[in-house]
Amino acid sequence: MRRAIFLPLLLLAACTAHPAAEVTMRAGSPATALVALPLLADGQRAVTAPLHGNADLARDFLDLEFQMESGRRLTMLTRFETPVTVALAGAVPQQAAAELQRVVGRMQAEAGLDIRMAATGSSASIVIEFLPRRSLSRAAPTAACFVVPNVSSFAEYRRHRTDALTDWGQLTQRQRAAIFVPSDTSPQEVRDCFHEELAQALGPLNDLYRLTDSVFNDDNFNAVLTPFDMLILRIHYAPDLHSGMTEAEVAARLPAILARLNPAGIGLPATVADIGPHDWTDAVEATFGPMGGKARAASAQRMLAIAHAEGWTDARLGLALYAVGRSQLGFDPQAAVQALTEARRVYANLPGAEVHVAHVDMQLAAIALKTGQPRQAIAFADHAIPVARHSQNFSLAATLMLIKAHALERTGQTAAARSLHLDAAPLARYGFGSDKQMRARMAEIAALDARDGG
Repeated sequence: MRRAIFLPLLLLAACTAHPAAEVTMRAGSPATALVALPLLADGQRAVTAPLHGNADLARDFLDLEFQMESGRRLTMLTRFETPVTVALAGAVPQQAAAELQRVVGRMQAEAGLDIRMAATGSSASIVIEFLPRRSLSRAAPTAACFVVPNVSSFAEYRRHRTDALTDWGQLTQRQRAAIFVPSDTSPQEVRDCFHEELAQALGPLNDLYRLTDSVFNDDNFNAVLTPFDMLILRIHYAPDLHSGMTEAEVAARLPAILARLNPAGIGLPATVADIGPHDWTDAVEATFGPMGGKARAASAQRMLAIAHAEGWTDARLGLALYAVGRSQLGFDPQAAVQALTEARRVYANLPGAEVHVAHVDMQLAAIALKTGQPRQAIAFADHAIPVARHSQNFSLAATLMLIKAHALERTGQTAAARSLHLDAAPLARYGFGSDKQMRARMAEIAALDARDGG
C-alpha cells in the first residue's frame, strides 16, 4: 500500500498530508530573518546502486516476506505460480497504459518475471482499476493506492472486504489481485502507484523504514523500483522457492539463491538492524498525517526519541531528523535548519540514500530562498537536481528547478531564470498533474521568495 501521507507530490502549503518534500513556512514568520545554512562540500557522490552483502539481503528478504505492514506475521511464502497478466480498468488516464508497459518491461528485463499485458477482452491475474480519489479514501483513508488479493474489481472488493477472501494472511498461493489507483491525480502518482503496488501484488507485503534504495519503505523517497527491489523480486520468484514454504524453509534456501543472484555479496560483513517497535510507525503516521502545528512537532520529537532509544543510525534516524526539521519551519527556522542539516549528514553516510539527501536539499534551498540567501538556494538546488532527475522524481526536480529559477532572478540572472522556468514546466506538469495544479504549485514556490513572503 502506498500511503497518502507519503505521496511524492511536492506541496508547499502548511498542514498538507504530503510530506515527502513539503515546505511548510508561514509568511511573516521568523523564517524571513536570515538563518545560518550549512555549506556544501565540494563534489557529489555518484548515484550508483549500492552493493548489499548477502547476510543483510537474507535478513531484509525474510523481514519483507514474512511480516505485513500492520506488524502481523505471515506463516508462509506466497506468490503467483503461473505466468502473470495485467490489465487496466475503470476511468483509465491517458498516459496509464504506456506507464504500465514500461514497468512491466522492467520487471521482465530486470527481475526475470513471467509477466505481460493481458490480451484485450481476456481475464487478467492482476487488474488495475482507476476510481475517483474520494471513493478510494472512503475505503482506505490513509492510502494513495492499494492492492487486495483474490478480487478483480472494486465492487468485488467492497463485497468481500471483511471476508477471509481478501485476507493476505489466509493465502496459500496468489492467483488474483486488484490494485486500486486514483483516476484524478498526476501522471507521476499513477506511475509511482504502478511501481509500488505491482511489486507488492507480486512480491513482499511488508515495508521497512530502515531501507534506503527501495520502494519497500513507507517514507516514499524513492519513486520507482530500484535495482534492490528488482533483486528482491528475482529472489521471490527463484525456482528454489514456492508458495507454502515456511520462513525456516525459505531461510535454508537463501544462501544458495543469493550466491547465484548476488555473487559480489558473498562474505560481506552483516550489519545490525531490526524492524523496531510499532510505536515508531504510529509516530511516523501521526507526524506526516493531516494534523499540523504543535501536534506535528510533538509527534516528530517522539519519532526522534524512539530512534535514539533504539540506537538507530540508519534511514530511520534520518527520517526522524527530517520530520523534526520540517515541523519547526514555521516556529523556529534555525532549529529547523539544524535538524535538516543533521538529517542530511545521516543520509549522506548511507549507501543508496542520494535521493533522501536531495529531498533535504530541497527543504534547505527553500529556506535559503525564503530568508534572502539566493546563492545558497542555487547551491542546494544544483546539488539535488541531477539526483532528482536520475531517480525519476520529476515533481521534486521541477520544484528544485523553480526554486533555483527564483534565486537566479534574485541574483540578476533573468535570462537563465526564464530558461529554467521553461525547462521545469513539462516536469511540473507530469509531477503535479493539470495545468491548474501546476500553476498553483508554481505560485506557492514563488511565495517563498523573500521579496514576496517576507
